[in-house]
Amino acid sequence: MSWTTVLLVAAVVWSVSLIRSVRWRAFVYSLPLPMTVALAGTGFPVDGTQVLGVVALNLFFLTVTVAYHRFKVPILLADLLGLAVYLGLSAALLQVAPLPFVPVLVGVLGLWSVVMLLLPRWAGPLPPAPQRHPLPALLRLPVILAGSTVAVLLGQQLRGMVVTFPYSGVLVAIESRRDLAEFSRHFVGNSLALVGFLAGYHWLESGPLPVALAGGWAGWAVTALLLRLPRMLRLPRRFHTGRGRGGADGSAPEPGGADGVSVPGPAPATGWQLPGAADR
Repeated sequence: MSWTTVLLVAAVVWSVSLIRSVRWRAFVYSLPLPMTVALAGTGFPVDGTQVLGVVALNLFFLTVTVAYHRFKVPILLADLLGLAVYLGLSAALLQVAPLPFVPVLVGVLGLWSVVMLLLPRWAGPLPPAPQRHPLPALLRLPVILAGSTVAVLLGQQLRGMVVTFPYSGVLVAIESRRDLAEFSRHFVGNSLALVGFLAGYHWLESGPLPVALAGGWAGWAVTALLLRLPRMLRLPRRFHTGRGRGGADGSAPEPGGADGVSVPGPAPATGWQLPGAADR
């Protein structure tokens, strides 16, 4: 067991537990820090198996969310159910590994696109999550360290699937249980950047390890930027100067503004939305 990995996992979970914005929590969790440490420490080659591991990560959070929110399963048990799903899928993948990278990558990109298109149709009002009474930040730290140690010990038994094992996800799901549905929505979108990391690493892994890792982070950064580009392009349109009864484009101004400037109000809580929709 690498104590560097334990401390890194604990740092990610600690950071997530201190961030109030669900969108930023999901962003911090989607940083490929555990992947980087796992690849640097094990030397496992990246193939299509690890790309499907990102799908397994999404299934982990989906299982925990459904069990906790829909069926009122206690969060610790829901977490174990999600982990069982990941471990079961990992065991199946390891039986057929290695898998060709490009065909699996194309299939996962297609699956991700379909899920993103259908996610609003699957949306539905979620029952309110139970109120949580978290421990103070300093008291949570030893608990996080203990949980990180157990997660790292378990993840090291998975050979190639150690790269995508939810080291911090096991604890993040518990820390984010009140907002787990929204967190999972954001992670669905962010997870494509993890696929970009694996792609960048895969195509450079025949060279020196630092070059391959740099390629992975470049792939993550480019994919993350492309995912946020549509939202960045729409940002200037959120505010416009009203003219008469209409806005700058002739449309009716949105209520709540002052001095002719419309301010969009908060979106209604309607259950599942596209990642980032609640923050626009």
